[in-house]
Amino acid sequence: MEAIKRIHHITAIVGDPNENLRFYRDVLGLRLIKQTVNFDDPGVYHLYFGDHKDTPGTVITFFPWTNDNHGRKGSGQVGRIAFRVPKGSLDSWKEHLIAHNLQVETTQLFGKSTLEFDDIHGLELAIVEGEEAAENNEIVGFHGSVLLSSNPVGTKRLLTDLMGLTELEVEDENDHFETVGEEKHHIITAIPPQPRGRFGIGTVHHIAWSVPDMDVLKAWQDKLMSSGFGVTAVRDRNYFNSIYLSEKGNVVFEFATDGPGFDVDEDKDSLGNALKLPEQYEHRREEYETLLPKLDI
Repeated sequence: MEAIKRIHHITAIVGDPNENLRFYRDVLGLRLIKQTVNFDDPGVYHLYFGDHKDTPGTVITFFPWTNDNHGRKGSGQVGRIAFRVPKGSLDSWKEHLIAHNLQVETTQLFGKSTLEFDDIHGLELAIVEGEEAAENNEIVGFHGSVLLSSNPVGTKRLLTDLMGLTELEVEDENDHFETVGEEKHHIITAIPPQPRGRFGIGTVHHIAWSVPDMDVLKAWQDKLMSSGFGVTAVRDRNYFNSIYLSEKGNVVFEFATDGPGFDVDEDKDSLGNALKLPEQYEHRREEYETLLPKLDI
């Protein structure tokens, strides 16, 4: 079986949906490509942001909670999420973020200059330069993420022995890995483990890994189950099919198909402009449209 080539998406829990929309659209310059509901909790939005071409491997999604239930960052979660920007644009991004009153720290977290900052709801983010220049300074996708594993050895074995990521150098006692696809997404496991985290506003719920199609997804399901992981049944998410598991370090992993894609229920030019509901909730549209806050599209 081929190795995992890239991140599919990352999903986090945030606060007010319009604050979330304004930050990722107006500050980071991403495009809202889908507004739907959490299929397992339909009273909550599920908002998807990506690049302006709807490119696989660029999508970050959010469950915006309107309560005051803030999470606690710690083991069993994904930590800082890093976006990649064109070569030569890091200084202008730093100026841009500071101009939006964000506290920015320059570190070497990903083995090179890394801008670390938090979003409007305390979600930990970063920006790292890629190897290619571009005509503009727009985010080109993920650079990678940190995994706050409670069992870094177990997480490492899954990433390298089963998923096929390459182990890079160890820096500041953190393990550093890279996917084998052309995106070369970077994954860091933080050592030593932190105290156990609690999901809530400002934390990441899961990281999803890209697989090409349903046949490969089912093959991964069999492989993971035979390796001792508790894996869910295949779940239909309309825009992809996926399976979930809690890996040895308690981080939630999802494996998701590249298709059918986000344009199955709306034209590419109008992605994100209207609330899209899965078939099982369509009969309750009026209820959800009344319940959910109106988005400032």
